[in-house]
Amino acid sequence: MCVALPGLAISTGQGQLTGRGLDGFYRAGRRVLSRCQVRVAGREPLAVQARMTAADCARFVGTLRASPQAGPDPDVVVERTRRADGSERITLRSAAVRPLRVPVEVALGTDLADLGAIASGNPGPELPATVHDSGLRWSCVKGSSAVTADPPPADALASAGLLRWEFALPPGGTASIELRVRLDGAGPVRAVGRAATSPLASAPASARASGDEPAAEALLRTSIRDLQALLLRDPAHPSDTHLAAGVPWRCGPAPADALAAARMTLSLGTRLAAGTLRTLARTQLRGQGPQSGMIPGPLRDAGTHLPPGCTGTEATLLFPALLAEARRWGLPEPETEELLPAAERCLTWLRTTVGDGTYLRDPHPGGPVRCETQAYAHRAALLGADLLDACGRPGGAGLREWAGATRTAFRADFWIDDVSGGRPAAARAPDGRLVPHLGSAAVHLLDTGLLGAGEQAPGLLDKVQTAQLARLLGAPSMDSGWGLRGLGAKEAGYNPFGHRSGAVRVHATALAVAGLAAADYEKEASALLRGVLAAAAAFGHRLPEMYAGEQRTDGSAPLPHPAACRPAATSAAAGVLLLTALAGIRPDAPGRTVTMRPMRSAPLGEIVLTGLRVAGAPFSVRVSRLGLAMVEEAADGLQLRA
Repeated sequence: MCVALPGLAISTGQGQLTGRGLDGFYRAGRRVLSRCQVRVAGREPLAVQARMTAADCARFVGTLRASPQAGPDPDVVVERTRRADGSERITLRSAAVRPLRVPVEVALGTDLADLGAIASGNPGPELPATVHDSGLRWSCVKGSSAVTADPPPADALASAGLLRWEFALPPGGTASIELRVRLDGAGPVRAVGRAATSPLASAPASARASGDEPAAEALLRTSIRDLQALLLRDPAHPSDTHLAAGVPWRCGPAPADALAAARMTLSLGTRLAAGTLRTLARTQLRGQGPQSGMIPGPLRDAGTHLPPGCTGTEATLLFPALLAEARRWGLPEPETEELLPAAERCLTWLRTTVGDGTYLRDPHPGGPVRCETQAYAHRAALLGADLLDACGRPGGAGLREWAGATRTAFRADFWIDDVSGGRPAAARAPDGRLVPHLGSAAVHLLDTGLLGAGEQAPGLLDKVQTAQLARLLGAPSMDSGWGLRGLGAKEAGYNPFGHRSGAVRVHATALAVAGLAAADYEKEASALLRGVLAAAAAFGHRLPEMYAGEQRTDGSAPLPHPAACRPAATSAAAGVLLLTALAGIRPDAPGRTVTMRPMRSAPLGEIVLTGLRVAGAPFSVRVSRLGLAMVEEAADGLQLRA
């Protein structure tokens, strides 16, 4: 998948676009070209290599024998470079000892189908073509698209959708064809991530990982490039950018995913967080109803044991937490002040919805009280109170009082005692019954959030319960060896391919690594980190949002999930969080300090992270093999706090 939203190109490893499955070039969710098949000297080249060269570019190499005297060795190499912006360059290279005359045919076609129709297996028939300028054109009631070729073809057959050339190749000579496809009326694809105004514009050149583990450098580089490729611009406010959820299924905005990804990438700077917050603040519901202050979001599957969850609730609680932490990382005070009213509305919604109760219930009638929702709400209350106090706004004391009461009640109401030491319940049903299954949603109990002076906010669990949860997450039933399963392998309903019932979700695994490391459970954190890093290598360092939770064995490889987005915003951002968690960076830009809590076990050996950003300036840190952190570059006046 070549991605530079709104452009996208999906190919098989053979390089030919056959019109079957998801093959094709896409623009804003519409397939503008579904078939692009190359024949040289009457034959399809034999595919020998396919690889991504960047997030938005793939290279395919094929060979063939074009002369009778060639023997068993190929004498023509066909290289295809395909880009998400709708361009493809086809280059022929001759290794023959005599001149060759090589006919080339490119068969083209499209259905102009929406991605949703293609995913459901109902794309519609291929449309008839007409000759147009130096290529072909297709039209239907949905619009039209065209392919132009340079050099122009010697022959164009609309009935067959065929363009033809004949090239004279001297020994060692080359010839190239440049194809460009676009929707009629649409300009060239201008990927947000490539623009000078991109919030990650300088990241690939400056943010780097190096050290004893080569996979760390590849993971960080690929993660940042994928984040760039997934950037979208708010059409009404072009300076504000946010992340699409993932390719190919979720190319539109997904508030909870965009906020979660922006939070995990605060170490790359606060511009993405600011753009995401401003964009979502404009969607916030107003008025006097019970939803006033919410950021809308769709329902999301929650596995076999619980009904779908409301991502709007998640986004509404993530909003003030992200704003509070972005301020700690260096979001300028004027931008914080601009976004503060929206954060206050989120916090008011929280207090109003809870009312005189203790817990935040699902918004639909009869919904459960979810464990992870209480973790989101508790973190939003504490970080929100910290933010309100820092900005001289009222309401912080009430939020802290509610959070304290919730902590006390949660430790009794949500803990299931058993002979193995107990576990947190996944939820409480409306009748008070506890839902006992153990899944990756429990990692949110470890993700408490960053306060001032490098302090982590208190969590919903006490020390004994936290230690037990760490033990459970590190056990083989949860740690697959490739990352954290969405549901424990011993739980009823476990399915290694289940979205929320057994598949490894990279986002949850990264939160577990960071949370366990912050709570000083480095053995469990290190095992999960090394597992995901091994999985990343198997996926070419482009982590999908999830993959099968099959147990890792000697010589095995992680099994891809057929419905996973790849790249996905949360998994690409998780790659950043996984590596920065090694250094334990806890900034307090308003206080002009930074606290370092590196993983003392140094699970990847020495690692150097350069070109991060704290307090609006480059920040670099080295963690030695002894687990000692040394800041090598920082903003002027930023003090290291013990």
